[in-house]
Amino acid sequence: MKKIISLLALASLFANAHFLTLLPSTDNVEDKKDAKIELDTMFIHPFDQSGMNMEKPKGIFVNSTKNSLPLTETKKFDHKAWTTSYEIKTPGVYKFFVQPEPYFEEAEDLFISHVPKVIVSSFGVQEGWDEPIGLKYEIVPLTKPFALYSGNLFQGVFLKDGKPQANISVEVELYNEAGIKAPTEMHTTQTVKTDKNGVFSFVMNQKGWWGFAGLMVENEKELNGKKYPIENGALIWIKAH
Repeated sequence: MKKIISLLALASLFANAHFLTLLPSTDNVEDKKDAKIELDTMFIHPFDQSGMNMEKPKGIFVNSTKNSLPLTETKKFDHKAWTTSYEIKTPGVYKFFVQPEPYFEEAEDLFISHVPKVIVSSFGVQEGWDEPIGLKYEIVPLTKPFALYSGNLFQGVFLKDGKPQANISVEVELYNEAGIKAPTEMHTTQTVKTDKNGVFSFVMNQKGWWGFAGLMVENEKELNGKKYPIENGALIWIKAH
């Protein structure tokens, strides 16, 4: 019986993906009163609405690693998380991202290093949303990321060192504030693959924030004298209205 329970627990663990989450208070600023963007970053299972402790990241940045934002520790889902804010003063497209400290996942014998990104438009500016920041692993949207409805198709391209990567698994989860019930554990995380041009597609069939995590396992990091592989994730968060 213990073996059966253990196997069920393991199946549940792998059915629920880890997502480093970065959510702004809005993805569209149209009025000066909304120009101060609040951003929360946390390490969670978005669909299950459950959390894990997130150690202090190297930083939350806007548009470039030269522009870091102040960090304040907070709690999300009863676990350590981080928050910051940014006041938008000029019209533009703003790209926020997190550089985390790698997290060791004992159950999977690897380090997880995910870099999430979210794009905010302000005062009607729409140019530049499809331009990369220049991260080593990055998802660049091919669909305007701040004007989508539920039922719209979202497309993105997975880049490594600025080059599209074929056959990359992209895990997709809804930030499930509505409490939607999945038919089975396997329905919690959807998975699509990039094509030969590094492009993936997904229809967001519910309102809310959706996380897209392109994953590439490469390089190693040492812990207690042993080397473990690193799961590098390029993430983007998109809101369906």
